[in-house]
Amino acid sequence: MNTAELVQHFAEQTHPDELEQFDRSTLRDLLTQHETPFLVLDLQEVEYQYSALQKALPGVELFYAIKSLAHPAVIRRLKKLGGSFDLATSGEVDLVKGLGIEGHQCIHTHPIKKDREIRHALDFGCTRFVVDNPDEVLKFIPYKDEVELMIRVSFRSQDAIVDLSRKFGSALEELPGLVNLAMENGLTVSGLSFHVGSQSLSPFAQVNAVQASISAMKEMSHVHWKWLDIGGSFPVSYQGPVMPIEDFCAPIMEALAELPASVKVFAEPGRFISAPSMIEVIRVVGKAKRGARTWYYLDDGVYGALSGQMYDHAKYPIAPLKPVDPTGDFYPSVLAGPTCDSVDVVDEDIELPELAVGDILIAKQMGAYTIASASEFNYYPKPKIVVVEDLIDHTDDE
Repeated sequence: MNTAELVQHFAEQTHPDELEQFDRSTLRDLLTQHETPFLVLDLQEVEYQYSALQKALPGVELFYAIKSLAHPAVIRRLKKLGGSFDLATSGEVDLVKGLGIEGHQCIHTHPIKKDREIRHALDFGCTRFVVDNPDEVLKFIPYKDEVELMIRVSFRSQDAIVDLSRKFGSALEELPGLVNLAMENGLTVSGLSFHVGSQSLSPFAQVNAVQASISAMKEMSHVHWKWLDIGGSFPVSYQGPVMPIEDFCAPIMEALAELPASVKVFAEPGRFISAPSMIEVIRVVGKAKRGARTWYYLDDGVYGALSGQMYDHAKYPIAPLKPVDPTGDFYPSVLAGPTCDSVDVVDEDIELPELAVGDILIAKQMGAYTIASASEFNYYPKPKIVVVEDLIDHTDDE
């Protein structure tokens, strides 16, 4: 079954308007306490997503990619659940260290690093690093007695929204040379890693990458392989259906069954855990009729928490907070952000009921790569984050 067929297969399983899952009374209470725009971070949703992925990938150690949403409350909750952490910068090292995370609970996955970044991570106690080219391997010679390396291999995927093998990863045919270079210089190679891309629409690229990695490990039997890092790519639903996580992971687990029992499997979920955990509460602050469409001006836009539309190729589901009659009238509309820049348009082709200045909109799936890339352009402050427990009821999902 190809990707298009998979999407069609699961389209009928899409939940009705997910806004109905949100506790509207709770949101209205929050509106009396906080000025819009603000984000609502649901820690129970973080736990729900983490547990769902853990169940779908039994035996796989999950290293949360904190770059997707580096909020201390998320990290604390995942620490409580026994989670591990994927780091890429010295700033992220300092963040998790300040929250009581220890170096052995982390991997450092940025393939390109400054020497002082390596030393900083080692001082923290993180000894597992990713490399993907000869120059990077050689940087570790001064630390050869302290580190274990994972070599990142490039596997391109047409099914991923964000291609993460374009910028990083060695070609498969280059792998033996990198392994030999490391070993000739006294370095320990203990694993392979890959990332087929963020928000993958099917598991096939990941399955192929697992199979190719296992074959490469068998061919290089002189290496004591300890780890295989399968990256992220686990999808969430934005505007359309995606495969349920248990169905997405099933063929991956089948492929991993061919791996020797002595090799541990890592994964680096970011979006899957963080995206559904946050919504944004936005207010209509102005409206104007321009041609055939009504423009609604919001108090946040693509320079703020909706920045993922520019940087992450995401389009967030947005709907009015007040219940909408699906049989009522809808009109061609535009949602625009508050800044003076004309690029600050959230949606130019959306059908909405008639809205009034002051009405509230809810943007969903706002946890991943949103506040992380938000700016304060025009001196609009970034939306604050309000932390709650159990905003969404999953009773019907279980």
